[in-house]
Amino acid sequence: MSGGVDSSVAAYLLNQEKTVTLDAVFMQNWEEDDNDICTAIEDFRDAAGVCTQLGISLSSVNFSAEYWEKVFAGFLEEYSAGRTPNPDILCNKEIKFKAFLDYAQNHGADKIATGHYVRCDQDDEGRFRLLRGVDDNKDQSYFLHTLDQHQLSRSVFPVGSLLKSDLRSIAQELDLQVHNKKDSTGICFIGERRFQDFLSEYVAAKSGPIQTEQGDIIGTHQGIAFYTIGQRKGLGIGGSAQYSAEPWYVIDKDVESNTLIVGQGHDNPRLHKNSLFASNVHWIREVPAKDFSCTAKVRYRQRDCDCTIRLVDIDKTIVEFTNSVRAITPGQSVVFYHDEECLGGGIIEYAS
Repeated sequence: MSGGVDSSVAAYLLNQEKTVTLDAVFMQNWEEDDNDICTAIEDFRDAAGVCTQLGISLSSVNFSAEYWEKVFAGFLEEYSAGRTPNPDILCNKEIKFKAFLDYAQNHGADKIATGHYVRCDQDDEGRFRLLRGVDDNKDQSYFLHTLDQHQLSRSVFPVGSLLKSDLRSIAQELDLQVHNKKDSTGICFIGERRFQDFLSEYVAAKSGPIQTEQGDIIGTHQGIAFYTIGQRKGLGIGGSAQYSAEPWYVIDKDVESNTLIVGQGHDNPRLHKNSLFASNVHWIREVPAKDFSCTAKVRYRQRDCDCTIRLVDIDKTIVEFTNSVRAITPGQSVVFYHDEECLGGGIIEYAS
């Protein structure tokens, strides 16, 4: 129970099943020095209120140490190397569906349930498939592509077949106190702070040149870790009579020379790539025996892109896109799909 409407309705739906004995657990994954940063205290109160309404027992567990070691340390390491990681994916892999799953099983649970917008079924051979949520706007399979057969076999996703609007209607009909609570956005440990302000507390900022693709120095960046491919805002450049009024975008990062490379125009050719190389590739149901075609996303909520998977090794692949893809970002994840099934994915190393 996170204290949000998704897990609250998931709890209600499960609680309606007479064959299920249900207990709720609130996870704290971040130690707070400032209560305005992360809303864990308020969220716990909301979760407790819903559990009281539903007649479900609620306990809490603190995974802050595991989160720091398994998620946050890697997050900082990636940013320090000039890459852009996705901590939510690692949190699902290492905390929600590993540390929490282990905790639940050690306390006698057969399965865990979450409010994720995904579905799960089994193929003819009994292998578990991860499927997109019915609500295209809320589907979270991108964030769960690292789950394995054991994790899926022990997980239940009660709201994956619902639209968000239907889910809120259920919560309102039940008069759950969270029925109109806003969806959480961003990363909990950053909260409402500017990302650069947060990251500068942990990653040493070393300023350097901002260089055009033609080689002209037109500004100074505040630290290459603070910028990502395709970024427009916060560059602090523009207004020069030497260049057109088109906006500037980050098109590359030269970590070795600490240089941020920028170009003008949303559709700058250097922002568009035809292929990428991915490592740490995980396959949910089966490891492919040969190259194949499917679709892929290189970021959450991006439209599916047609591609061909060229297998390099069991955990490495080249992804060749039918049409060029904008702002492919090292450190982010590429996730593969066949229709409604999420096949797996990996970490983007570079694009070309």
